[in-house]
Amino acid sequence: MKEDVRLARIALHWLIEPGNEAVHRMVNANGPVRALERLVEGDVPDEQLRGAAAARMVAGDPRKVAEAALDRAERLGARIVIPEDDEWPQPVRDLTRLLGRPAKDRIDRDVAPPLCLWVRGVPRLDEALTRSVAVVGARASTHYGEHVATTLAFELAEREWTVVSGGAHGIDAAAHRGALNAGGLTVAVLACGVDKPYPSGNTGLFDRIADGGLLISEWPPGTVPVRHRFLIRNRVIAAATRGTVVVEASARSGASQTLRRAIALDRRPMVVPGPVTSAMSVGCHGLIRDYPEVRLVAGVDHVLEEVGRIGELAPRPRGPERPHDGLDIESAMVLESVPRRGSAGPDELAAKAGLDIRTAMRKLTLLESMGFVARRAGGYTLAPKPARARAGSGAEPAPAAVGGTRSGPPMDHEAGAAP
Repeated sequence: MKEDVRLARIALHWLIEPGNEAVHRMVNANGPVRALERLVEGDVPDEQLRGAAAARMVAGDPRKVAEAALDRAERLGARIVIPEDDEWPQPVRDLTRLLGRPAKDRIDRDVAPPLCLWVRGVPRLDEALTRSVAVVGARASTHYGEHVATTLAFELAEREWTVVSGGAHGIDAAAHRGALNAGGLTVAVLACGVDKPYPSGNTGLFDRIADGGLLISEWPPGTVPVRHRFLIRNRVIAAATRGTVVVEASARSGASQTLRRAIALDRRPMVVPGPVTSAMSVGCHGLIRDYPEVRLVAGVDHVLEEVGRIGELAPRPRGPERPHDGLDIESAMVLESVPRRGSAGPDELAAKAGLDIRTAMRKLTLLESMGFVARRAGGYTLAPKPARARAGSGAEPAPAAVGGTRSGPPMDHEAGAAP
């Protein structure tokens, strides 16, 4: 019986494009097997749906197509996962929240949960997506955007988070490579068959993903990509992950659509800012301006603060520590009163600092013991800088990384990653 359900779900996705709300409701009301029978028989009130099914059946019998797809997947080493399986990623069910909303076009209407998912790779689908973050962005990315995406994905993977993206050129590819270079798990959600990854220029990358991560798709093996499928699959990226990070996006971008889906699904929406002079940052800045829910992130600590455990807060960025940062206020006032050249007596220093002579003398003794000042015949003078540096924390402070994170991995051409 379960195999009949599996074949019916595959056939339904072939017969009618994924995300169709009417098919989703038919499956819920009648079950996959009966829903397929009704579509094949033309027993549906929706004229458009009936016509679409009839047109598709000219190309073949849906059940036989489903059986052929299963055979092809088995030869490829891929598998089909359906909602009745333990491996099914439960978060994608939340796509039902988007149903019934006003829609301007088909892309906004086709938001129902997937009926099945084709999977190429070893890890369990549900486990791979349990701790996952989507990192998406422009195809025509800049060096800045690719560096940010690579570093962010590398550091997420180091912390055992799965990096999810769409496998496209630019930011998507940089995110996948960053995770792979860290030895982590990455998932590519495709708009075509798992045996025909697009773009073909990323074939080597897709092979690397399939070896250690997952390629997934709603479309059966052999399916070629067409434009609307990329926008339809974006809803799966948004629903399957805990949050979506947009690294670069033009004014009209599929990555922006993915983030809007994440907002509607109550996932964590995050955007990396960019140069105001860059066309690839226009979409990012627009999202920050237009949606109060969007959080600006500048590194992995910010991302984990959004999607991680409660209380997992990003450290505040700080400049390098200076030896005198730990002085109390009165000692600092006395130190600031010591002239840069020459010397000054205790009375003069007390007057400049606005302190009584007794307090000033006590602080001068402390500053001398710490190596900040030296006593001379004419009073006190600043100690030579090397002595003052040695009197500090005892170690040269490490430079703070941009955005509150470390510098991250080398870029792919430095790490020797496959294209």
